[in-house]
This record gives sequence, structure tokens and C-alpha cells, in this order.
Amino acid sequence: MNEMRALIDQIDAFAKERDWDQFHTPKNLVMALSVEAAELVEEFQWLTAEQSANLSDVKKERVKDEIGDILNYTLRLCSRLGIDPSLAVTDKIKKNAVKYPVEKSKGCMKKYNEI
Repeated sequence: MNEMRALIDQIDAFAKERDWDQFHTPKNLVMALSVEAAELVEEFQWLTAEQSANLSDVKKERVKDEIGDILNYTLRLCSRLGIDPSLAVTDKIKKNAVKYPVEKSKGCMKKYNEI
């Protein structure tokens, strides 16, 4: 069993033990994911670029917790919708490679429709 599947199974079991399937609808999971993403943003709000690259151990632990929440909700959403997250990532990389060919996008921060 791959590591991603093992994580999903662990998250699903955690939710099932608590009878949370009733609450973990795709809509609710997306909303919770949005909240957790905002909490991650809050950890970086007002930091300079340099500060954001050199977090204190305490700050890094809080960032780690928020990333964990985001990944938990993302993997739970994948489970509820029957989406393989590994495949979703690799498919998206392929699509982005077409949108952002190296010869046009290397070192450029413009969006694909502007390059």
C-alpha cells in the first residue's frame, strides 16, 4: 500500500471513529479547507520575504500544524470524492507544463495567458 493511501485510510478511520462522515460533505470539507488556508496565510501576514524564509521554531511549528490541517482536509475531500491525490498532482503538473513551457516561462512570473 502506498503512503498516500495509508494516510487517507488513517484520516478516514479517525473521522469514522468519531461519526464525522455526516459532517464531512464535500461542501463542508472545502469550506474547512478554506478556513485552514486562511489560518496559514495569517502566520505569514506582515512578514517580510526574508522573515518568511527564516521562521522561528515556534512559528514553524504553527505553520506545520496548519499545513497538516490543510493536507488532512484535502485528503479527506479526495476520499469523499473518489479522487486519487497522487494522480491529481501528476495530471496537474502535466497540464502546467503545457501552459508554462520552459522556453517561455523560465524566470518569468507572468500567468500563462500573458507569456
